[in-house]
Amino acid sequence: MNSSSQRQKRVLIVGATGYIGKFVVRELVRRGYDVVSFARERSGVGAATTAEETRRQLQGSEVRFGDVTSMASLMKNGTRGEHFDVVVSCLTSRTGGVKDAWMIDYQATHNAMEAGRAAGATHFLLLSAICVQKPLLEFQRAKLKFEKELQDSAMTYSIVRPTAFFKSLAGQVQAVKNGKPYVMFGNGELTACKPISEGDLAKFMADCIEDTSKHNKILPVGGPGKAITAREQGELLFELLGREPKFKKVPIQIFDVIIPLLTFLAKMFPKLEDKAEFARIGKYYSSESMLVLDPGTGRYDEEMTPSYGTETLRDFYSRVLEQGLEGQELGDHAMF
Repeated sequence: MNSSSQRQKRVLIVGATGYIGKFVVRELVRRGYDVVSFARERSGVGAATTAEETRRQLQGSEVRFGDVTSMASLMKNGTRGEHFDVVVSCLTSRTGGVKDAWMIDYQATHNAMEAGRAAGATHFLLLSAICVQKPLLEFQRAKLKFEKELQDSAMTYSIVRPTAFFKSLAGQVQAVKNGKPYVMFGNGELTACKPISEGDLAKFMADCIEDTSKHNKILPVGGPGKAITAREQGELLFELLGREPKFKKVPIQIFDVIIPLLTFLAKMFPKLEDKAEFARIGKYYSSESMLVLDPGTGRYDEEMTPSYGTETLRDFYSRVLEQGLEGQELGDHAMF
């Protein structure tokens, strides 16, 4: 790949301070792109990250601050009437709540596309999610609406749909380390995934800019190795800790009680709308695999789910058991 041609390309990245966004920025900078990172002045879990810390985390890129949900802010503070070649969106709603989903997963991402087009960008690289294959949740519907708009636009697109992130499988690490049982729904074999590390995913996304075989494509991607079930994740943790596995089984039918109740109450108390949606999200991730859905059989297929990268879940668990979970906090996405 010609590094001089890369340096000529200007990339605007929105969602730059997110879990994946930070790694994408670093990878693009490492490859020699001219990167502008657009972010909120206060970001991270609980908006605890300051502007100064954001600049440090996104070192090598030009950091600009504003509100991606505001087209005026994005045009004034982000693109500033300048030219860009590529727009990269790593935006995702913080909670998956109804309003948040449509504000971020659809509207803010739409704003980024329009601002990019106005700045001359011809390629839009989108971080989506593999779960949109079976849309039962508001954030999935919001993502799909934007995906269709992007596909119908005149821009070259690359829609990356990763399977589970390592971070999403880290919620019980500390509890298990502290002697608690591993909590799983049913027998722990209801779902499986091929998790991918943030670094490997960032490399895959960066590849999409120059690799024309990844243009105008929907690109599901998982990490290396075989798919792993919830039970196997727990067994792996106990193995690395040198302990006998200890599980706590939760009946998935619990959601069939909680969801209708919260949905009914939300009609009288609108503030409960998101609580009902969070329960639906919980059931979804407890019952649906993060693998490619075979349209012919309607089943999730491990073999159809592409593998990429080198870092395994075993590598990740080994590291966090030794070094802790800093940088892997789930924040609003925590279930356990």
